[in-house]
Amino acid sequence: MSGEPRILVVEDAEAIRVSVETALAAAGFSVRVLADGTTLEPELARFRPDLVILDVMLPGRDGFELLGVVRRRSAAGVVMLTARDGVEDRLRGFGEGADDYVVKPFVLAELVARAGAVLRRTGRTRPAIEIGDLVVDVEAGTVHYGGKPVDLTATEWKLLGYLATHRDRVVGKTQILTAVWGYEDYAANLVEVNVSTLRKKLEAHGPRLLHTVRGQGYILRGDS
Repeated sequence: MSGEPRILVVEDAEAIRVSVETALAAAGFSVRVLADGTTLEPELARFRPDLVILDVMLPGRDGFELLGVVRRRSAAGVVMLTARDGVEDRLRGFGEGADDYVVKPFVLAELVARAGAVLRRTGRTRPAIEIGDLVVDVEAGTVHYGGKPVDLTATEWKLLGYLATHRDRVVGKTQILTAVWGYEDYAANLVEVNVSTLRKKLEAHGPRLLHTVRGQGYILRGDS
């Protein structure tokens, strides 16, 4: 098992499930998804999540029932998702042990931020990633190279975060497209342009860390 925080998502709507999984993976989390709570118990034992994101309106056992299961069988944090914004539902969730509540429709960046906040409160965050003199703090959303902050756009940050969590491994363009932009269809020069811009910003502070592996993709590693 990797050192990345593990998040289990239980959501029956496929479009939401896929987009949440993509956003969390791009932020560097290890993610597994379920469409309902049928196999929740064995998945808790097998995957040992640090955080569970539970939809309230699920087929079969609803999110409140599954919240009880998580609380009995795991020390994971819990974020509830609901299309109902009534105070009673939120109070019930908090009363039964939920750590946070996100109302649909939500912005993916907010959900990722709330997930990170719960992980910090429960002491399950990962340390900053250090590659040479580059320090990428995925949880805090900061980048420093040679002790100086690096100013990145939101897309560049997602790209660097993905590369950093896969440090010393070659990742292909399709992997990057899926993780950063959320789709696999190749868009001409999209990855190349963003990698080039990110590389220039990093190299303004120190030696090259982001390398091209011809015919395979890119690798972020500490040796120049």
